[in-house]
Amino acid sequence: ECTRDARRPIARDLFNMAEDAQIGTLLKELSQALAGVSESPRLDAEILVGRAIDMPRSYLFAHPEDSLDESAVRRLEQSLERRLKGEPMAYITGIREFWSMELAVSPATLVPRPETEILVDKALARIPRKANWTILDLGTGSGAIALAIARERPLCNVTGVDISREALDVARLNARELAIPNVSFLESDWIEAIRDQQFDVVVSNPPYVRDDDDALRDLVNEPQGALAAGHDGLDALRILARDCLSVLVPGGLLGLEHGAEQQAAVASLLAEHGWLEIENHRDYAGLPRVTTARAAPAAEL
Repeated sequence: ECTRDARRPIARDLFNMAEDAQIGTLLKELSQALAGVSESPRLDAEILVGRAIDMPRSYLFAHPEDSLDESAVRRLEQSLERRLKGEPMAYITGIREFWSMELAVSPATLVPRPETEILVDKALARIPRKANWTILDLGTGSGAIALAIARERPLCNVTGVDISREALDVARLNARELAIPNVSFLESDWIEAIRDQQFDVVVSNPPYVRDDDDALRDLVNEPQGALAAGHDGLDALRILARDCLSVLVPGGLLGLEHGAEQQAAVASLLAEHGWLEIENHRDYAGLPRVTTARAAPAAEL
């Protein structure tokens, strides 16, 4: 006899429903159960049920009267337990969409966020379509930014670096699965392993959350080292503002993602180190999320 945590009555009830678990009923009950932990409970419910029966969401809509067999119910119950405990859907499914790409993710990588697409968009706007430039993505994680740029600019050579070997394994898997050949990944603590190289563009979505920020409690399943960055959240951004000039060609572009309240601090850091054309860009919610700057051109060095 199997027992389950009494604090999870929906999961426990599902476990006992077996062949009586009709898709339509399950979707309704799961949506209600997930409302407290998800901003999209119905979508989460559809994904979990579809995953349990290995069918697309469209099948669920066409067959609401179908019932799950016992093995499918057990798979669903296990996934539901994980989601109710706050684990991101991307870790449960192993997949996250970013820039119209399906990316593998794991607890070794951050879950790519929609606002990070702003960083990709602003970089691409400054890279000519036929450019054969070199691009560097610092703290690449799942490879989301590097792969998006490499796919959109196939003549460029893109390098993604990360200090985490486990994250790099995920990034390399994504490059293989997406068949993107003009990207490579390298283990490095920021620019340590590439100090002798020069790039036309450097982009980064570094850690930028304050160590005492309550938001970290909601992100406990994600790698804390990719999130927290000191008492003011600026530790990594200080390093990038200081060091990226040394790996950029004269006039090269820097693009940084940061917290919505860090706009002025990031601009100040960049100005202190001699960056030019410092400009902030807002995300889909209208919040200041990305700052771009340029290294001084050769005539001014």
